[in-house]
Amino acid sequence: MSGEICPLAALRAGEGGLVQPGVPEHPAVQRLLAMGLLPGTEVAVIQVAPLGDPMEIEFGGLRLSLRKSDAAAVQVMRLG
Repeated sequence: MSGEICPLAALRAGEGGLVQPGVPEHPAVQRLLAMGLLPGTEVAVIQVAPLGDPMEIEFGGLRLSLRKSDAAAVQVMRLG
């Protein structure tokens, strides 16, 4: 459902979202902020490992693997 606010970890492969403000004091989220995953940034889930963890995301021309527990700390607005 487009426009829904959810954790990044809830997105499936091929889905995307816009990072929302209000980032918690989570160490992994602080590292992502330093890499450019800022509020308003569009992020896409490229693939999810067969057992569900980790997931590969892409933003700003950068691709990285992220644990689901870390992705759960990032809130996004799901894009259609």
